[in-house]
Amino acid sequence: MTPTESAEGVAAAERPAGAVEAAPLLRLGVADYLTLGNALCGFLAVWALVVAQTAHAAAGAAGPLPRTAMATVVGLMMVAAALDVLDGRVARKLGGSGMGAELDNLADVISFGFAPAFFFVVWAMQAGDAGLLPVAAGGAVLLAVIVRLARFSCQAPGADYFTGLPCPFGAMAVVTVVLLDPPLLAGVAAVLLISWLMVSRMEYPKPRGRKAYAVLGVLGFGVALMAAWGMGLPAGQSLIYLLSALVLGFIVTIPFYVLATRRSASARG
Repeated sequence: MTPTESAEGVAAAERPAGAVEAAPLLRLGVADYLTLGNALCGFLAVWALVVAQTAHAAAGAAGPLPRTAMATVVGLMMVAAALDVLDGRVARKLGGSGMGAELDNLADVISFGFAPAFFFVVWAMQAGDAGLLPVAAGGAVLLAVIVRLARFSCQAPGADYFTGLPCPFGAMAVVTVVLLDPPLLAGVAAVLLISWLMVSRMEYPKPRGRKAYAVLGVLGFGVALMAAWGMGLPAGQSLIYLLSALVLGFIVTIPFYVLATRRSASARG
């Protein structure tokens, strides 16, 4: 759920000038519990990552974390992203509370800011680099999410496009970089690019109607794929590479598709 898509945001936009503003409802609604679930999944992802890293170090193992641990962390982030899509739809159908927008921003900072940033730094450390460069890239992800959410809260509701890469997609992009396991400098460059996309003026379509269900379907498939990969099933690694490449390709090419579509419509007009 996003601030401009909440039921309260729509009501405020349609309220006549001079009308008395009713006090916001400060009790948790159904959508708010989904938002809290989003935050909890982000916290559990960080917890699972710390537990896996501690056990890995205690066993004296070198190299990347076990697949099971990685799959658990990524799966929890995907569930958080699915809850982020669902809570907005529930708020529009059942109504939301006056705390919905604020809860959503706080949850997003945890699940799509801190969790993927920490995931990237841990990956770099397991790859043998504990320097400041991965920390700077992870910090860029966290700061980009905070800036993007603050800017989004100040924008008028009703737009058909997000300005800048949405935080859940940004988090999934960082996750795919880790899963692809590139050379460190390439990974840092990719994460810095993702951070820039989140605070850029690039436009991304909002997943509404059937698009929202399509996003939920992709996330559900992703969770199932991570479970298969974590259990070591055949072709799991190849599917991970394919899905990761598709996610990164989508994130990079969609803004140019939107721009080309608008120019084409303007030329016909």
